[in-house]
Amino acid sequence: MEDPKLEKHFKSHRSTVTSLSFSPNSKQLVSGSLDSCLFLWPFKPQVRAYRFVGHNDAVHSVCFSPSGHLIASGSKDKKVRLWIPSVKGESTVFKAHTAAVRCVDFSNDGQSLLSSSEDKTIKIWTVHRQKFQFSLNQHSNWVRCAKFSPDGRLIVSCSDDKTVKIWDRNTNECMHTFYEPHGFLNDVAFHPSGTCIGGGCTDASVKIWDIRTRKLIQHYANHVASVNSITFHPTGNFLLTASNDATLKIFDLLEGRLIYTLHGHQGPATTVAFSKQGDYFASGGQDQQVLVWKTNFDTTAPFVDSTNTASNKYATGSDVTTNDYSATSRLSSANIQQNKSQIASLREKSNPETSDERRARKIDMFNGKSTMRTFDNDDDRLEITNIGPAYENGIARSNSASACLINSATMANGTSRTNNRATYDIETNAQQTYAPQLTNTLEHIVQQLDILTKTVAILETRLTMTESKLQQINEQGQENRKKT
Repeated sequence: MEDPKLEKHFKSHRSTVTSLSFSPNSKQLVSGSLDSCLFLWPFKPQVRAYRFVGHNDAVHSVCFSPSGHLIASGSKDKKVRLWIPSVKGESTVFKAHTAAVRCVDFSNDGQSLLSSSEDKTIKIWTVHRQKFQFSLNQHSNWVRCAKFSPDGRLIVSCSDDKTVKIWDRNTNECMHTFYEPHGFLNDVAFHPSGTCIGGGCTDASVKIWDIRTRKLIQHYANHVASVNSITFHPTGNFLLTASNDATLKIFDLLEGRLIYTLHGHQGPATTVAFSKQGDYFASGGQDQQVLVWKTNFDTTAPFVDSTNTASNKYATGSDVTTNDYSATSRLSSANIQQNKSQIASLREKSNPETSDERRARKIDMFNGKSTMRTFDNDDDRLEITNIGPAYENGIARSNSASACLINSATMANGTSRTNNRATYDIETNAQQTYAPQLTNTLEHIVQQLDILTKTVAILETRLTMTESKLQQINEQGQENRKKT
């Protein structure tokens, strides 16, 4: 398993990048921004980016259609536009809502378009004629995000009313509501299996619910500021998040732990997206930058395009990786197997920890089986720094791999890059298992029992002394009464 690498760096927007979406063939990337524009970034050599102008206010959401022939965008101007991704940038527009449009999403068959808005509603439209079909109206505040399930039968939505709702598209009814007491979700998405949903919250947490059991099954508290965007890897094994703490984080959902922290943005990271094949992902931020990364950490993506596999590189613009950049792998297969066997042997011996204490479950998204594994130590680091063309002397070890990549070059497409820095914090906790935790817990319990035993002994002594004193007082009283 290799580490993510920064492949490209684009900067043409004049304000915060709010949304990103890859074309189905991963040859183009569209971005939306508060500057009211869209940019279409082609990944062919010598091809310039296209700027689409049409909205009268901030663009909050963009989305490629499954066919790649259309791009939908939602704006603060209350309108939804459908663009043809070509040089001309032609679009059709319709007023979808009575307030700002926060999110747009295509169904997987490409026949339906969903939009959610600050007018508290979710609306579904036909793509061909932009004809309104129906509206979902049970939220009591802004609807931040709404997405179709992979099979198109369900819709998930999150709102400033601190709820997450699951809707049945056939009956237009709310099937279930999840409540968020500590904040509201900024973004929500279906797991590729369709059995789970994930969300990023303003309280800096990332949560995953099973919609079949209607229970919270994973909870991560690794960010230190509001989580703005989340996206599942196409395999369903990883989750990517972007936060106001200026970091991107990648979680291994099967292991139930944080595996990478990426520092590439100078300010809040606002949006993330995986390509359909999962071999690339992109991020956008308040720094007006669009960064394209090569995934690397999962080489078994379920979708394979012979013209654009994980081994290919984007060929245009700012190729910011060098052949001499590498990082140490976090876990050997032997360690992984050992950890899994230790977890299995301890599952029946210990009670599960609470998810609110930075613990996460090891879950099989496809059969609903889950076990608990905890990773609490975030301080261990292995640091590798790459300055210019080669490493400067060796490696300073402390336990998670932190690799800093610094490059300086001039990009094609009229963009420039100076000392672009991407830091990878690789959270490694290979040696953490339940055995030492269980031992520590038992030792702690024994210590507490010893303290209780001593406390009881002291109380018994004091009680005996009190009884003796009372007896003396009683005897003195009797003697005094006899004398009188």
